[in-house]
Amino acid sequence: MTSSTDSDIDRSVVRNRRLLAVGALLVAGGAFAYLAFGNIGENLVYYWSPSELVEAGRQAETASIRLGGLVVPDSIVHSEDGLRLDFEVTDGETTVPVSTQAVPPAMFRGGIGVVLEGNLQSDGRFHSTRLMIKHDNEYRAPHEVDERDMKELVKSLQLDRTST
Repeated sequence: MTSSTDSDIDRSVVRNRRLLAVGALLVAGGAFAYLAFGNIGENLVYYWSPSELVEAGRQAETASIRLGGLVVPDSIVHSEDGLRLDFEVTDGETTVPVSTQAVPPAMFRGGIGVVLEGNLQSDGRFHSTRLMIKHDNEYRAPHEVDERDMKELVKSLQLDRTST
């Protein structure tokens, strides 16, 4: 009789462990699904070129955007109080005015690739909250002259959208 009771207890323990494992998997799966799909639209940051930004028009005013392009040479203007930086970004076709209070990296200058996080204002100016330098991986010695034209430079800075 003890063996029957022992086997019933063993079955009960196995059944409880299975239920516990299934419950834990369901909770973990639900948590993962929520993290993966819950409110994902609110957390997306789109990567756009100046042409795409201008093309989007008023839709770009509500989106959080990463704007990528080249700083237009001789367009950089520091405010008198030194708290704001204004410049223009281009993709070789379209130019967008940018205003930021972010501290520019040491390499920041005209003609260099940048990625800016922020949003488009109603006056058509892109307000940046974060300024990052973006450059290609092609090393050139300091004495070499970079003879690539604007389109080649912009192309070297674009994200590889085929790999994502």
